[in-house]
Amino acid sequence: MNAGEESEPSLLTPRILIPFLLVSLIWGSTWLVIKDQISTVPPSWSVSYRFIIAAAAMFVLVAYKRLSFRLDRTGYLFALILGLFQFSFNFNFVYNAELFITSGLVAVLFALLMVPNALMGRIFLGHKISGAFLGGSAIAAVGIAMLFWHEYRASPASLEQVLIGAALAFGGIMSASIANVMQAGQRLKSYPIITVLAWAMLFGALINIVLSWVTVGPPVYETRAAYWGGIVYLGVIGSVVTFPLYFSMIREIGPGKAAYSSVLVPVVAMILSTIFEDYVWTWLPAGGAVLAMLGLIVALRARKPKTPRISA
Repeated sequence: MNAGEESEPSLLTPRILIPFLLVSLIWGSTWLVIKDQISTVPPSWSVSYRFIIAAAAMFVLVAYKRLSFRLDRTGYLFALILGLFQFSFNFNFVYNAELFITSGLVAVLFALLMVPNALMGRIFLGHKISGAFLGGSAIAAVGIAMLFWHEYRASPASLEQVLIGAALAFGGIMSASIANVMQAGQRLKSYPIITVLAWAMLFGALINIVLSWVTVGPPVYETRAAYWGGIVYLGVIGSVVTFPLYFSMIREIGPGKAAYSSVLVPVVAMILSTIFEDYVWTWLPAGGAVLAMLGLIVALRARKPKTPRISA
């Protein structure tokens, strides 16, 4: 018998780093699109349209990859719970939060997703939290606080609106975190991720439709081409392209590290805002962005502590 060792790979490994950066870039761009969605259409209907399109595109992807459309009873239950928390509660909280505070504030608040992900991963999955991860997270937290303070000062929202928006964003963070940690569980890992996501998005879309009809009435449409172009972009690029990559990362490196994409997302959003919206950088957001990136690098270089494995 020879003793072997296995460890969780660093996020800086190219096969993980490339999808990590791609997900961060795309999700950084979605905040600009979501901002345009907050219009005459109630948020819950916009979320419904997004995941109707996303579910259809995901089932096309299942067919293209010649995967089975079927799950067992437990698989459908997992997909239903995932659809409820990730594709219904999470996005309804996010879209409604933007009725009270700016998309920049919501994006910065979502950078905190790494905290509940790491804690629940420790509690429910037994994932260890390394000293390097804690140190990097502390550095990033200072950067996030600087970004939040800048966005708060620039926001036209009152303190009451900020508190309501922050509470809604926190609801979205916790909903997403529950779904993230579920995805890292051994039982759910046994199912093909694309098939699970297809059903989860379909269940999420159906839940959103029922929720919308009950709370705000029949469907509300908008005729602007930009609105429907945004819906397609969010459904296909912002959901079908990103979620298989993101949940695959969760399965491999754990929910805590994977959620660090949410630290990079507001920085990407600010860079894109500089290009498309003439955003002007000052020392506060620039310093916050630098600290967030430094914390990200420190935390994500940490590897999961090695555990012995006995092989013949």
